[in-house]
Amino acid sequence: MTLVYSCIAPHGGEIIPELASSSMLPRFEETRQAMRVLARRISRVRPHTIVLASPHNLRLLARIAVVTSENSSGQLKGSSKRSVSLRASCDREFAEKIVRESEAERLPVVGANYGTTSGPASDIPMDWGTLVPLWFVLKRTRSKIVIVAPSREIPLRTNYRFGQLMGKLMSRDRKKRFVFIASADQAHAHSRSGPYGYSPAASRYDSFVVDAIQDNDLKRLLSLDPRLVERAKPDSLWQMTLLAGVTEVVPSQSQLLSYQVPSYYGMACAGFEPA
Repeated sequence: MTLVYSCIAPHGGEIIPELASSSMLPRFEETRQAMRVLARRISRVRPHTIVLASPHNLRLLARIAVVTSENSSGQLKGSSKRSVSLRASCDREFAEKIVRESEAERLPVVGANYGTTSGPASDIPMDWGTLVPLWFVLKRTRSKIVIVAPSREIPLRTNYRFGQLMGKLMSRDRKKRFVFIASADQAHAHSRSGPYGYSPAASRYDSFVVDAIQDNDLKRLLSLDPRLVERAKPDSLWQMTLLAGVTEVVPSQSQLLSYQVPSYYGMACAGFEPA
């Protein structure tokens, strides 16, 4: 019982068919199909717990968040005026273990509950960075989840160390099978009509990421120039850095399943099989 699979999964809502307009639906099909592949692979390894790193959950200043609520639920509306909803049970035991061990290692981690101390009302709102990947995955498995949110205000290497800690905890657990998902959309500055405008740094950043995945060397992300990151406007670096730490502890072989720029931001799907 250990980490049995990891992946990089995008969270743009248009990959869910119900949330895409008729004109946008085909533009995201390559990524949608790759997400279905990831979901099938995760289903096959039958995880007890899915640990998911999202950039859109609790944004704690200079702190990494670990959700310790019993449940997480949310709804997402798309441009098609339709909506999807999802509810998941959280692995509170493992989440609290992450918090305890992080505190012992003096990592800047905070455990967070929402609503009531326990019971059905202990239910943290599910952000789109969590809901979109899990919409594909939880159709096929009844796994519990743990949501973590890295920090952009602390050194990148500290996020990496937190990933290493999670990898150790997952590899030492003798009762559960774990999957780790880095919920990540890539650079957001691919289009002049997008909300972040255009920068040539977007293509450079995405190329760097794709090369790191194909070379099975996510630790390379630690060497990225912060100025390039700022211009490229990614939504992925911090979650993938956690994954780099996880797979440093549990060596895994990468496989890039898809990469495309269907809108103003890039999207990559990649799987990591433990060696």
